[in-house]
Amino acid sequence: MPRKLKLATPIDAPDRRRLPPLLRRAWYGLNQAFRRRIAHLGLTPDQFTALRTLLEHEGISQRHLTTLMSSDPNTVASLLERMEKAALIERQAQEQDRRANRVRVKASGKAKYEKAREIAVALQSEVLVNLPAEEREKFLANLHKIADACHAAAASSPQREKRSKRSPA
Repeated sequence: MPRKLKLATPIDAPDRRRLPPLLRRAWYGLNQAFRRRIAHLGLTPDQFTALRTLLEHEGISQRHLTTLMSSDPNTVASLLERMEKAALIERQAQEQDRRANRVRVKASGKAKYEKAREIAVALQSEVLVNLPAEEREKFLANLHKIADACHAAAASSPQREKRSKRSPA
């Protein structure tokens, strides 16, 4: 008797786990939990990420920070402006290119970062405990591959042309 081939469930079937909503739900839940746990420090998750990145890559440019944070220049510029007003960081024009800024974390920024880091580590441990210990690193490695693939897909996707506000002549 011939064996019937079982057709795979379509990737977009309603009863199948789908990558975009799962990634969004995970990110949103983690972001909200972290936001609430560090609110007393006067920091946001994005500010924490900026501080961490700046401390790991001392004296980098604002442009490099934008790349490392996987963000856009306007968002990072606004974020840094708020952080500068809160005396967490300082920006200095580069000597080679006065239009570019080097960003440094001030002592007050480092102190807040250290407190927030303890909370971040505890939260990450709290979340990852849901996986067996032997699967945690593999999960993170696989998630890293997915993040890289998403980034590559974005980079290779054409951008839509912005419509001109002026009508053609």
